[in-house]
Amino acid sequence: MLDINYVRENPDAVDASCASRQNAHWDRERFFELDEQRRSTIMEVEKLQAERNAASKQIGQLMRAGKRDEAEAAKAKVAASKGTIAELGDKRKEVEAELKDLVAAIPNIPDASVPFGADDSDNPEVRRWGTPRDFDFDAKAHWDLGPDLGIIDFDRGVKLAGTRFYVLAGLGARLERALINFMIDCHNEAGFKEWWPPVITNQASLFGTGQLPKFDEDLYHVRPDLYLIPTAEVQLTNLHRDEVLEADQLPLWYCAFTPCFREEAGSAGRDTRGIIRVHEFDKVEMVKFAKPDDSMNQLESMTEEAELVLQRLGLPYRVVTLCTGDIGFSACKTYDIEVWLPSYNAYKEISSCSNCGDFQARRANIRYKDPSEFKGTRFVHTLNGSGLAVGRTMAAVLENYQNADGTITVPDALVPYMGGVTTITA
Repeated sequence: MLDINYVRENPDAVDASCASRQNAHWDRERFFELDEQRRSTIMEVEKLQAERNAASKQIGQLMRAGKRDEAEAAKAKVAASKGTIAELGDKRKEVEAELKDLVAAIPNIPDASVPFGADDSDNPEVRRWGTPRDFDFDAKAHWDLGPDLGIIDFDRGVKLAGTRFYVLAGLGARLERALINFMIDCHNEAGFKEWWPPVITNQASLFGTGQLPKFDEDLYHVRPDLYLIPTAEVQLTNLHRDEVLEADQLPLWYCAFTPCFREEAGSAGRDTRGIIRVHEFDKVEMVKFAKPDDSMNQLESMTEEAELVLQRLGLPYRVVTLCTGDIGFSACKTYDIEVWLPSYNAYKEISSCSNCGDFQARRANIRYKDPSEFKGTRFVHTLNGSGLAVGRTMAAVLENYQNADGTITVPDALVPYMGGVTTITA
């Protein structure tokens, strides 16, 4: 959430930010109408309170002077002003609530280093790692490899839950567990603290990270006030909602594995086959809390941490910077890591690492104090990144490590997690 003072003082910058994001907008005229109503209401209340205080003092003076009738008239005036002040107080609350909702709908302002662009086709490449494999046989897609090996069952997934769900069996289930444990161990070795949060969350948590109110239709509702999480970012970030951290605690590095749930999986009409875009998926998430002057450094190191997982698995990938037209609602800068998938003959997103600046911290009221640097408290900067999306990693392993006979060679890094299994066969 943007600072309301910033919005008031820099409306042109907000206009430019929304324009650069292509599909974003805000009601500038209504903002200033509400802001003026709020200010005038405050001034009116302060005036009435001053008059009430003066009248209260006058009552005592009148009573001591024996002017009872005048004192009673002054009392009536004070009582009437109390009612007016209460009404104005209610009006102020209504105006401030609408003003907050309006500002909460404005996306974060992209960092100056974010390139301008219309959509993902304008995302500049930062670097590549590895070389895509040149197959000397007709390579299969993971949606064929999985069923042929008996490790992915799409039909039974549909039978159990509906479209965009699937079932893992045998070594497929074991490979999923292996990937999860491998990723968590990688992050633990790097210094991330592991958490095991609930997969159900509340409205305050989703507001804090920016999913609500904008993306309500993309969420799975458990009941009106509870939801299935779309990512562990929600829970990890809100661990410190309404808290004040000590400066010497920062940066904090957290990670967690959770299932994730998203209604919008099929809405784009893309990736309709396989396990790339589904309603339920496993993911290992990283979250950081940092001082403002350190957050961009933390973004770089978080991205490198996600890359290291792919490097250890021997999977070719590239890193791109999201342009203004592709960056997420809460982010001020994002790197996408895209893994090579032979079935697409292209790189596909497997991780997004974002710096949200103080945007989420302001929504969730997460602050820190540093008496040696400043008085009071300031908002921390929050960061998040996939480390990695497990299903997409499995798809990449199956496709990149397939053999001519239809078997899959298990990457060396995963063999200990697979109980010594080196090859997945039917």
